[in-house]
Amino acid sequence: MVKIERSFPAPKSLAEEAQKTNGRYDREDVIDQLKNDFHNKCYICEMKELQDPNVEHLFPHKNGKYPERKFDWENLFWSCGHCNGIKNNGKYDGGVMDCCKYDPEQYLSFQIKGSDVDIVVSNPDDDIQKRTAMLVTETFSLKNSGMRTYTSDVRLKLLQTEMNLLYKQLEKMRNSQDSKVTMRTLRSLLRRESAFAAFKRCYIREHAAEYPELQQ
Repeated sequence: MVKIERSFPAPKSLAEEAQKTNGRYDREDVIDQLKNDFHNKCYICEMKELQDPNVEHLFPHKNGKYPERKFDWENLFWSCGHCNGIKNNGKYDGGVMDCCKYDPEQYLSFQIKGSDVDIVVSNPDDDIQKRTAMLVTETFSLKNSGMRTYTSDVRLKLLQTEMNLLYKQLEKMRNSQDSKVTMRTLRSLLRRESAFAAFKRCYIREHAAEYPELQQ
C-alpha cells in the first residue's frame, strides 16, 4: 500500500446518481478516474493490470453502516475482487488507512520473508495501523477456502517474482556501478506506480547503507 494522489473534481455522475433511488457509483467516468488515479493497481495488495477491478468503499455503505458515504468520491477506492472480498469482513468496518490522505510507508513496514509477508506497524496502539497491517497480510496469506487459497497464492507468487526482479537489478548495479540502464530499471521498479511498490521500497530503505544512491 502506497500513497495515492486522488484527482479532483469528483466524477460528475456521482452527484447525479446520488439523487436516484437505486443510483450507481460505478459509472464509466468513476471507473476511468479511479483506474487512472490508482495506476490500475489494487490499493491493498498492489497487484497491477486488474482483471477483476472493484469500486471499493473504505467505509462500507451497506447494511446501514455508512449510507451517506455511498457516493462520496473520497470513500471510493480501486481494488481487486480478492482484496475487496477479504475487507468485507466486519472487523474492518472501523476503517483502514486512507492511502489518499496518509502515506502508509510512513507508518507501516512491508516485508517479505520467504513465503510469508510481515507488515510491521510503527505504533502498536494505533487501531488503524493494526487493521491495515492485518488486511494487507491477509490478502497474501488468507486460505479459508479453496478459491481464496488460490488467489492468495497468486498474489504471493507475483510479489516474490517482483522482488526477485529487484534483487537481480541490485546485483547488476553492484557489479556495474555506472550502468545507466540498470539505474533506470531500478527507478522504474521503485516508483509508486509499479506493482508491489511498498515492499520493494521498504527493502531499499532498510538497506540504505548499501544503496544510498536509491534513497531518493
